[in-house]
Amino acid sequence: MPNPVTLDRREGPYGEVVLRRRAEHFEIIANGTFLMDTSDGRSERLLIDVAMGALPAERADGGPSVLIGGLGVGFSLAHAAADPRWSRIAVVEREEAIIDWHRGGPLAAISGRALADPRCVILHTDLVEYVRTSPDTYDALCLDIDNGPDWTVTEDNQGLYTAEGLAACAARLNPGGILAVWSARPSPDFEESLRNVGFSGVRTEEIPVARGVPDVVHLGVRPA
Repeated sequence: MPNPVTLDRREGPYGEVVLRRRAEHFEIIANGTFLMDTSDGRSERLLIDVAMGALPAERADGGPSVLIGGLGVGFSLAHAAADPRWSRIAVVEREEAIIDWHRGGPLAAISGRALADPRCVILHTDLVEYVRTSPDTYDALCLDIDNGPDWTVTEDNQGLYTAEGLAACAARLNPGGILAVWSARPSPDFEESLRNVGFSGVRTEEIPVARGVPDVVHLGVRPA
């Protein structure tokens, strides 16, 4: 593999965030931890698809709304915007640098069409704080801000996966709404946490990878 080329490096309130290019692919690194790149995108798309697929048919056909936690390289946003069934698509992203990379930066090629879609909006705020304090509700929450519940980018993010954090997520969901959480590896403990706070239909979708354990999407339903 060729050596990566650093395109931008910024120090923000949550630490360092870096955009690199390796051959034709882009990589995002946060505080020295690899987050994601543009080499695949299957698991980011699955995050959106399993949420839509878990909604009742009448809800899916009735213009559901989705909150995407983490803009990342833009795959989840672009995939959601490509589905006309979503009536409202909000993305929470706390890193100003990542937003800049999508608005006129190197990642605009992935997300530019979605960002021009009137259904889509970027909320520049912290996801953990947003789910605790916002009055807004959605039919689906698709969260991808860490490498998983057991491998967070910053210590503050751990609060999202506690009983209190999951209860806050449930409060942002309409009855019967779907919580989908991406992870770089399965987390049986997290599945149990979802059940303990009242989510039903808890299951895990796997995405095989070339080496190692599969990526997964953990899924739960807020009871109606």
